[in-house]
Amino acid sequence: MERAWAGVDIGREHHHVAVVDIDGERVLSRRIANDEAALLEMIGQVLALAGRVTWAIDLHGSESALLLALLLDHGQNVVYVPGMTVNRAAEGYRGAGKTDAKDALIIADQARIRLDLTVLDADDELIVELRLLVARRRDLAADRTRAVNRLHDQVPAICPALQRALDLTNRGPLVLLTGFQTPAALREIGVAGLTEWLRVRRVRGAAALAAKAVTSAKSQMRALPGEQMAARLVAQLAEGVITLTEQIKDIDQLIEDRFHRHLSAEVITSLPGIGVLLGAEFLAATGGDMDRFGPADKLASFAGVTPVPRDSGRVSGNLHRPQRYNRALQRVFYTSALISVRCCPDSRRFHDRKRAEGKRHTQAVLALARRRVNVLWALLRDGRIYQLTPPLAAAA
Repeated sequence: MERAWAGVDIGREHHHVAVVDIDGERVLSRRIANDEAALLEMIGQVLALAGRVTWAIDLHGSESALLLALLLDHGQNVVYVPGMTVNRAAEGYRGAGKTDAKDALIIADQARIRLDLTVLDADDELIVELRLLVARRRDLAADRTRAVNRLHDQVPAICPALQRALDLTNRGPLVLLTGFQTPAALREIGVAGLTEWLRVRRVRGAAALAAKAVTSAKSQMRALPGEQMAARLVAQLAEGVITLTEQIKDIDQLIEDRFHRHLSAEVITSLPGIGVLLGAEFLAATGGDMDRFGPADKLASFAGVTPVPRDSGRVSGNLHRPQRYNRALQRVFYTSALISVRCCPDSRRFHDRKRAEGKRHTQAVLALARRRVNVLWALLRDGRIYQLTPPLAAAA
């Protein structure tokens, strides 16, 4: 057999592989453990079936990392079939049930008949580290947001005035809540005592913070039911938020260190609105290699900033957001466009022009993000720093 396609339904502990020939007939279907020895045996068995094999996986993450590394070490061609594509294609295959064997068969067959699938290449160590760090920071930031929201829910159960007086996203109020939560405790220590207690813990603006907290405590003399337990929970939550904040700072330092090692770091951050964190997210989402995307339009489509038409019959010009795009990359371009509106006069003028044309704020920012995709793509292609006057125009 000259040609074959192998589809792998990825799992955490086991994978299922199915191989089809040029006519779409299944020639192999088996379950395999996510273990190096077992995967090497399976790769050898599949390669013995045909002279040329195209591999397809439905999940590009930690579960498929070992398999992908082994396949690339063997010089194999690997494509990515999104899970949404597999689910929608399943309706065109026989059988109403869903099994790993059927999914693997669909993945292999889709790789056989489709020519628009993304080819997976090996990323260098720096990109892999950035991808891990960016994902970890995203998780920590989400955990911190949840903890702060729980604090906003718990503090009013003790003293609503205290919750209104404190900004629970800052370190000072959080440190205060680790030691004093109830109005009675705040009234007892007083402004002077609380100021000294905060200064020992290196809280900025200790005097003003202490005055606000004690004033809020004096406005409520009634102890609420369950106050002591609520105070204990508030102290734990405040300590947790402080710990998460320190962890995020450590991750930020690691991200900054590795981001500046990348050859395109200076080019990426030269574009107004993109800093170290957004630049690291861009590298994590794209790998930093624009050759993978071809023209800038493909990068824009991957980022979800290019509307797609949904025309039918007499309806035309009906544009919608695409359903398949990289959410993290869209966040990079949308957020950076939003920032550039405030810090870049050219971006502000473009935004205002779109608003004058009748576009909503969100639409104007998305239009700006689309333009910025072209700019960043060209900068990375040419390896040059962003400047208001293009080099050709300056030379002319």
